[in-house]
Amino acid sequence: MPAAEPIVAEGLGRHFGDKIAIDPLDVSVDRGQRVGIVGADGAGKTTLLQMLAGILDPTEGECRVLGFDTRQGAKRIAARIGYMSQGFTLYDRLSVKENLTFAARIRDVPDKLYRERSEQLLSMAGLGRFTDRPAAKLSGGMRKKLSLCTNLVHEPELLILDEPGLGVDPLSRRHLWAMLDRFQAQGITTVVATSYMDEAERCDRILLLEQGRVLADGTLEELLRDVAGRVFTVHAENAGRGLRELSGILAKIESVHSVQWLPDHLRLVVKTDIAKNRLSESSPKSLHVAAVEPRLEDLFVLRTERMTGEQQFLELSRQDRGKGEGLGVNGLSVRFGHFKAVDRVSFDAPAGELLALLGPNGAGKTTLIRALCGLVAIDEGSARVAGLSPGAGSAALRRQIGYMSQRFSLYLELTPSENLRFFANAYGLAGGAARTAIDWARGVTGLTDLPDKLTRDLSNALRQRLALACSLLHRPRVLFLDEPTSGVDPVARYRFWRVIRELAASGMTVVVTTHYLEEAAYCDRLALMLDGRLLAHGGRASLNHSLGLDAGATVEALFTAAIEQAGTANSRALVP
Repeated sequence: MPAAEPIVAEGLGRHFGDKIAIDPLDVSVDRGQRVGIVGADGAGKTTLLQMLAGILDPTEGECRVLGFDTRQGAKRIAARIGYMSQGFTLYDRLSVKENLTFAARIRDVPDKLYRERSEQLLSMAGLGRFTDRPAAKLSGGMRKKLSLCTNLVHEPELLILDEPGLGVDPLSRRHLWAMLDRFQAQGITTVVATSYMDEAERCDRILLLEQGRVLADGTLEELLRDVAGRVFTVHAENAGRGLRELSGILAKIESVHSVQWLPDHLRLVVKTDIAKNRLSESSPKSLHVAAVEPRLEDLFVLRTERMTGEQQFLELSRQDRGKGEGLGVNGLSVRFGHFKAVDRVSFDAPAGELLALLGPNGAGKTTLIRALCGLVAIDEGSARVAGLSPGAGSAALRRQIGYMSQRFSLYLELTPSENLRFFANAYGLAGGAARTAIDWARGVTGLTDLPDKLTRDLSNALRQRLALACSLLHRPRVLFLDEPTSGVDPVARYRFWRVIRELAASGMTVVVTTHYLEEAAYCDRLALMLDGRLLAHGGRASLNHSLGLDAGATVEALFTAAIEQAGTANSRALVP
């Protein structure tokens, strides 16, 4: 008798009170298939995965997993699948080996099989040298790989993963997906929720969700057919300010659905399959318009709301402040005891420049930013931030910088309005000045309607914009953004970067860290770090040339080549 299909759901739906989390949907997954669930924050991805895992009962419809009904056979399902959630997956006080041993014991894995599988899994994950290290002291990438191992030790038939790449650096994500490829080759069925479009493109089939509804379902090839002939790049003779003005002109064309503003060109998604010459006729002369191959994020954007007219609020940010001093770093080092977190780093970022600070987890990016903000002592070298030297407790420096951190940027127990008033007061703004600053920051970030609920209850995308607004209230000269778009969908990402490019165009220096390397394409220059040292610094074209890559090589290819070259050169700095 043939084995049951891994997943068969009919009319599967879920609501919480009056809120519909998942509209009734039909979905089936073939054995050995990898299905990607893609959607914005709040689209229903986690709810759907929890129903498939038998953790959450559906409100309506039926679902059978590995032949068992999810309502009646949840325990049997749990014993046969691996489920990796976004949150709790490891015991921080236990070592790598202890976490894996515990996972095997609760799954009743025999000792002999455990010894064989654990050695294989730890070797595959690159964790063989860290078996005694507590989970709390692992990097984000190592934690995700260990969590995957704990969900594979009983050799499940079905693997369900909720945002496995979230918060993980590009190298660790590559290793993680290499592991998944090996297990798929062994016939394991995988369902993975992700907000990274490049991860979704590695799946055999993609399910696109929006507010609990299925917008699209099919293979990557099938889905991209809907976007064929609708994606264009536009190059202008005068980049920079010329692109800024051109993006506004093109956004007013009714057939244009979205405009992406990148350092040297614009990327357009149009609503219908129109001819290239029609787009050229609707835009200024001296332009080069070319059709390009669509990507999954283009489909995501096309299937959601139009992203042009709402950008009028950005006029508020166009109060050019003139060219002041940006950022200069010279031989800067930071130590924690005998550990050198930042090692003799030197680079500059002039006023009005967007700089991407890239590197794997533990490279020293966050420590460097905190040192430039005066939050961590500088042990060697020097820096100038908006014309000032960083120093602990420097009120003058605080007035010139904005900082949106990875973890703490907002008070979750306050409402959005209360957060804005608190940060205005922290920056020394009161009365009419505070109200004017709040109105300006809300306008710049598109927070025209602030919900009257606690910040912890907001979506990631709304929290992101609120955190940015709070960091901008005093109109800083230099803005530091540490992983600002982690986990947000392409639409929110497009809007965010439009705001950032507008701010840079007004004279603000912006330094951004990101693990989603395609975002670095928005930036004027890149700075690549590894083990606390600067590997390379410059524009994409010059860095690609120095690394022997094609001029059009992706940021991911650039990043990987720099890390590999640094490894073969014993981590000596590269000179672009």
